[in-house]
Amino acid sequence: MTPNAKHPSILAGLIGAGIQASRTPSLHECEGDAQGMRYLYRLIDLDALGLDITALPELLTGAQRSGFTGLNITFPCKQAVIPLLDALSDEARCIGAVNTVVFRDGQRIGHNTDCSGFAEGFRRGLGDVERDCVVQMGAGGAGAAVAHALLSEGVRQLRLFDVDPERAQSLVDNLTAHFGAGRARVGHDLPSAMAQADGLVNTTPVGMAKLPGTPLPLQWLRAEQWVAEIIYFPLETELLAYARRLGCRTLDGSAMAVFQAVKAFELFTGQTADVGRMQTAFRSLDA
Repeated sequence: MTPNAKHPSILAGLIGAGIQASRTPSLHECEGDAQGMRYLYRLIDLDALGLDITALPELLTGAQRSGFTGLNITFPCKQAVIPLLDALSDEARCIGAVNTVVFRDGQRIGHNTDCSGFAEGFRRGLGDVERDCVVQMGAGGAGAAVAHALLSEGVRQLRLFDVDPERAQSLVDNLTAHFGAGRARVGHDLPSAMAQADGLVNTTPVGMAKLPGTPLPLQWLRAEQWVAEIIYFPLETELLAYARRLGCRTLDGSAMAVFQAVKAFELFTGQTADVGRMQTAFRSLDA
């Protein structure tokens, strides 16, 4: 196919830790190929490079100077990247986390496609579930986006649990400012919260291939609850596998992964991505 004349070449990348199993490069490159673009997408893995989050300023500068169109940002950099940017989209500013940086006219512009990505996946996969009370594990960058999505999708009471109580309280304060008092609270008694919850969402990295395990004791789950994950490597975490055996309705991390990538692709290229084609590309990587 002849390269798209409007976008003869796109160079993008992903900065994060432990991301060698990420499907994001394939999603972007396959869609770029389908649209006739020269599209290269590179992993910048802190773990593989022997770096930590303190290298983020240098990595961002290096990418910008090397002609990158933009970068996706994942754990643990979604909030740390904000002070390094020139501007934020309204959604990124509201959420307080960035997962996509676009380099344009010498500026670094931060966006958040996680929120809309999770919301779209939730509507499609769990659109009819009860959402009176929901427990969310994790209040980091991804957790902030998911919490905004959950409240936007009608969750009446969100109980947030995080290893860092101050981070959880900061997110609750943010949510209160945007959605009103009482809809989000810091959780303190997880067994009690789970006994009342209609659903559970895991936004922590616990369950990833590099950090196996579960974010809470599995015996606290009930069959009538629904369970959502944002992790997709592995696609079936220990939490999801147990929940499915128990009879819970579940949502795996593929939905958020695909829908956030659809929006990021559009931000990088200015072209509309084909959702169905990206979903097919994602599933093909299971083979």
